[in-house]
Amino acid sequence: MEVVPFRGIRYSETVVGDLAKVICRPYDVIPPEQQRLYYEKSVYNAVRLEFPELIADGYQRAAMTFRQWLEQGVLQYDSASAFYLHDHEFKYSGRKMLRRGLIARVKLEPRGSGIFPHEETTSKAKTDRLQLMRACRASFSPLFSLYRDSDQRIAAILRRAAKEEPAILVPAGQGNFPDPDEAHRVWAVADPEVKRELSDLLSAQPIYIADGHHRYETALTYRQERIQERAPGDSGASDYVMMELVEFSDPGLVVLPLHRLVRGVLPSSLANLMDRFRDFFNVEVFALGTGGWHLPVDSFLGVLGLQPDSFVVLNRRQDFAPETMMPSSRSQAYRESCVSILNHIVFEGILSEAKDIEVAYTVDIEEARQQIREGKYQLAFLLHTPQVEMIKAVADARDRMPAKSTYFYPKVPAGLVINPLD
Repeated sequence: MEVVPFRGIRYSETVVGDLAKVICRPYDVIPPEQQRLYYEKSVYNAVRLEFPELIADGYQRAAMTFRQWLEQGVLQYDSASAFYLHDHEFKYSGRKMLRRGLIARVKLEPRGSGIFPHEETTSKAKTDRLQLMRACRASFSPLFSLYRDSDQRIAAILRRAAKEEPAILVPAGQGNFPDPDEAHRVWAVADPEVKRELSDLLSAQPIYIADGHHRYETALTYRQERIQERAPGDSGASDYVMMELVEFSDPGLVVLPLHRLVRGVLPSSLANLMDRFRDFFNVEVFALGTGGWHLPVDSFLGVLGLQPDSFVVLNRRQDFAPETMMPSSRSQAYRESCVSILNHIVFEGILSEAKDIEVAYTVDIEEARQQIREGKYQLAFLLHTPQVEMIKAVADARDRMPAKSTYFYPKVPAGLVINPLD
């Protein structure tokens, strides 16, 4: 595996002014109303590149905008290759937190050859990203990945680098729509000896994709296309993908569950659901108060919508092991995860007759409760927080968890550093 610096493309503050107005969330967490607001926030907002309007020529318009901004000096290449150290400050559960990452190019490898995914993907998202990559020949947001730094050698280098003046500074404040509590500091680490040392240390570590599975598989497809049309003098940039690398034990590493919201279940199926659950689980019913509430630690799943102002908790039965109903080809870590139990026992088993159910996702347990209360969805299945060691165990077993099993919070924004692929 190979981890290297690169000549990134960055916004010119002289031209665009406040950088908080031009960065945006990555494409997969921008709802339509937020997309419109990003467009209104600045004529230079990165949403025009990362998530162009869904019109007939949207991808080509993004490519034209990208070329124009380079020609006009809105975007500029750095003078030398660099690793980009990124301190991402945010609030979670009322606490100020900081997550430290390193933005780099990582050489594309087949699955399990030094780079390990942990989630399944869908074709629709990959098609969208591939069309954008073909048109723009660049990537505007990094994948989010994890690595081990057991002896803290990499951490020591990054601490030294962070003592210099940052190249990018985005303070927290209301300008950071829609995330006013977030702040960003980015250092361009361009010293040749430091770059060599970082490259050597990181290239020796396996890398685990945390967020960005679709973009990684898209990059593999794009590389194959470019190899077939590669001309003499091609830089080979398409052999790499831009990642933000974060250490497994980073104190700012936050992983959230994606709870499932369901509708389209027939009333007859809903009426029998409690009895069906009892065929597989011990079932407990708890009243929902106005204060905080959470899933018991040793439970499998929580369910909203079965009884008014109550939530149902599904626990293990002594005479039944849910793992026995999982595909035997899957890893032990996969078969023990609550997302897998939900998919195989509940969706494919108990609710298998409900052919037309719709599933939506939320990280917010109170939003799930509100959606049920307002009747927008019939059921909400509440999941436990995924543990990074479980994620690593699934990936190490060359297995993948169901799609949307994890949500790494917060997302790395688009537009801080752009990776050219031409």
